[in-house]
Amino acid sequence: MKKSALLLITLGLSGALAQSTDTIKVGAITSLTGRFATFGKMQKAGFQVAIKEINSRGGVLGKKLELVLEDDASDTNKALAAAEKLVNQGVPLIIGAYASSITKPLSQYLTREKVPLLVATAVDDTITNPGSPYVFRVNNASKAYTQGFIELFRKLQVKTIAVLTSNDAFGKSVMKDITTLGPEAGFKIVAQDSYDQGLSDFRPILNRFKSLDPDVVYLASYEADSVTIMRQSKEVGLKPRFFAGAATGFALPSFAKAAGDAAEGTLVSVTWSDDVRYAGALRLYKSLKTELKEEPSQHAAQSYAAMLAAADAIQRAGGLDREKVQQALKKTLLVTAYGPVKFRDYDGFTNQNPVVILITQVQKGKVVTVYPDRVSEAKVMEAK
Repeated sequence: MKKSALLLITLGLSGALAQSTDTIKVGAITSLTGRFATFGKMQKAGFQVAIKEINSRGGVLGKKLELVLEDDASDTNKALAAAEKLVNQGVPLIIGAYASSITKPLSQYLTREKVPLLVATAVDDTITNPGSPYVFRVNNASKAYTQGFIELFRKLQVKTIAVLTSNDAFGKSVMKDITTLGPEAGFKIVAQDSYDQGLSDFRPILNRFKSLDPDVVYLASYEADSVTIMRQSKEVGLKPRFFAGAATGFALPSFAKAAGDAAEGTLVSVTWSDDVRYAGALRLYKSLKTELKEEPSQHAAQSYAAMLAAADAIQRAGGLDREKVQQALKKTLLVTAYGPVKFRDYDGFTNQNPVVILITQVQKGKVVTVYPDRVSEAKVMEAK
């Protein structure tokens, strides 16, 4: 027998064995180590809370749901290797990854393999625009995060905006969105800058922003950078009416604590907050906090919803056939503590869940939801 034929038989048997146990395995890839490890920890907690909830209700198709979690170490090549491993194990779908720069090539590989990918946290527009029949995003695209801010900026009568983003897939997507949607909405972009990973001194950029006196400084930065930028903004005396952060590092509970009083008044666009008026949101918050032993971020809630969507699709597909699971995902209609999950094709996006964007604000050291009014717990406070 030729080696290639033997390999195919071996892979087929491994897939069959994965599907014939007393559990149903769902694959997931996230960053448990590396620069995105904090976000990966949030994702893992979301997966685990969802699985406990699902299994307490009887599991899926009469079997317990089991998480097969792979660490991409915040590296694209390791993510692709992890995906190949999961594909060969016969999982019906894969959830992942955290970062857009990792998720985009992951989506391309799994599309070629015809394995459904559920995106829980990555926001680069191009992941689902134009997208793929096999890629489904539970959270919103970066365009939506900016659109949420555009609506609020109109209400606040903002006129000028300075922009600073990380020079990566997410940052580039945010830059494109704000520099396109902002002028269309009547705002003037007075400055637009991006920076490479590793930059630690943002003062020259921030001093230039200070000389322009914008109403809003719009930011997209990961964990450590978000804190450094806010601290250095205070140091140089940059005082716009509003600092606005597009999710990522600004959406972590640790941001307000680490940045201290420099974070006060910062607006952040998110898809979930523990005080939002969704049924079950407070219960989910408590479950995630118990799992993490610390405050959860939106990334944990997004991952929780993704696992619920995965289980629901497998249940409706009646088994682990990937094509049937893919078709079931197309017909998803869930109401969760994260919000509704329904994958739609619209505005150039494919299989995109149109989540309501929330705006939170740091007020007296606490993060509260301030917009939209119908789901908010507080009013927007302007810098004095």
